[in-house]
Amino acid sequence: MTTQSHVALVTGANRGIGRAVSARLHALGHRVVVTARTADEAEGVAAELGGGARAAVLDVTDEEAAIRVREQVGPVDIVVNNAGIQLDWGCAPSAVPVSWVGRQLDVNLLGAWRVCQAFLPDMVRRGWGRVVMVSSGTGSFANGLSARTPGYAVSKAALNALTVLLAAETEGTGVLVNAVNPGLVRTRMRPEAERGPDAAAEDIVWAATLPGDGPSGVFLRGRRTIPW
Repeated sequence: MTTQSHVALVTGANRGIGRAVSARLHALGHRVVVTARTADEAEGVAAELGGGARAAVLDVTDEEAAIRVREQVGPVDIVVNNAGIQLDWGCAPSAVPVSWVGRQLDVNLLGAWRVCQAFLPDMVRRGWGRVVMVSSGTGSFANGLSARTPGYAVSKAALNALTVLLAAETEGTGVLVNAVNPGLVRTRMRPEAERGPDAAAEDIVWAATLPGDGPSGVFLRGRRTIPW
């Protein structure tokens, strides 16, 4: 794990896993850009973190929002694509409203894609960068796609595919792109889960601060590579 201080941007950082990831990165000495859909949410977390933390408004479904944040904060070294929604728990694939599926794809897949397009070129030019996609076991073919939340599962499987594509594109540039399955985490999405956000954040931050010889284009769980 690198100990050098970097600029790290976290999406969906106003609560749950994103907030815990921001806090851990800040505690390690990184300069964190806390992003959320509203200024109040982002600024509240940045104020709690204290010195070196900045806030930015970022709705990942807005086509231009990530570009505006790039213009506001400049290049970053680490991106944690954490923003995500789940709308269709308990829906059958044959009956889920397609509009719900589209909304989940827009946030969970295309949102991460937009953020990467805004910030990845800087990383490549500077010769160092880390991108972490916060994924899910529901989108793992090896684990078995979850039919209980079909649109969400498809969005996370697609996010995994994007991870592989970006890792292949950036191979040999000093940029590492990986996906993390944090497991069932106690958040607004899964309030019954036993694992807390702080534990999940440790694994995500580990992936976000890998050394230069670390893996790229892999699916991680508990700091181990797992099958897609």
